[in-house]
This record gives sequence, C-alpha cells and structure tokens, in this order.
Amino acid sequence: MNKNDFKLIFGIIIICLIFIIIMNFIPKNQAKIAKIYHNNELVLKIDLSLKENKKYVVDGDKGKVKIVTKNGKIKVEEENSDLHLCSKQGYIENTYETIICLPNKVVIEIEGKKKDIDTVIK
Repeated sequence: MNKNDFKLIFGIIIICLIFIIIMNFIPKNQAKIAKIYHNNELVLKIDLSLKENKKYVVDGDKGKVKIVTKNGKIKVEEENSDLHLCSKQGYIENTYETIICLPNKVVIEIEGKKKDIDTVIK
C-alpha cells in the first residue's frame, strides 16, 4: 500500500463517521401510535410518544391479553396460549416492528403519525 491508499481509506472512514454523527442528531419521528387489533378490528390506540408506564387489557380468543407500555415501548406481558410466544417477544418501539399473537388473534403494530415515503412511482 502506498500513501494515497491510506489517504483514501482515512477519507472514507471520516465520511462514514460524519454520516453516523449526523444520523444520531437528526430528530427521529417521536410521534408514534401503537394500534392493537383483534380479529382485524382496531380495539385500542396507545400514544407511545407520551412515554407513560401503563397497563392495558385486551380480549383475545383464548382470554385476556395484558399489554404494558414503558418509555415509549410496548410489549405483551401476559397472555393465555400454549407456548406464551407473544410475551416472550419483548418490547417493540419502531414502526417496522410488530407483535403477532396468533392463538389470541391479537396484533400490535406501531405507526408513525408522519408517513415516510417508501417509494415513488412515476
């Protein structure tokens, strides 16, 4: 390797660090709504931007589904199913994450108030 190769590698590393720093300081879409569905019907909306610590109960097909919010995150705390997979999924907080509880037919998804454009077709 010669001196120019080191300059190129160093330049690429600096540019990557600048992008990482900029991405951390850009305000994220803090306005998030958790929507809870049972049998494809919306039963509850929770504003996660309030960052409250609350408990909610939703009726599922196999009984009550207990949902907990904490610091802008949401999870299923307790439910009645054979393997308890819903409660093992843990907290979610991003718009691309969902909790799907098939035995109880309950779905929890997070939606941002501001819709981001995914694709543009002309």
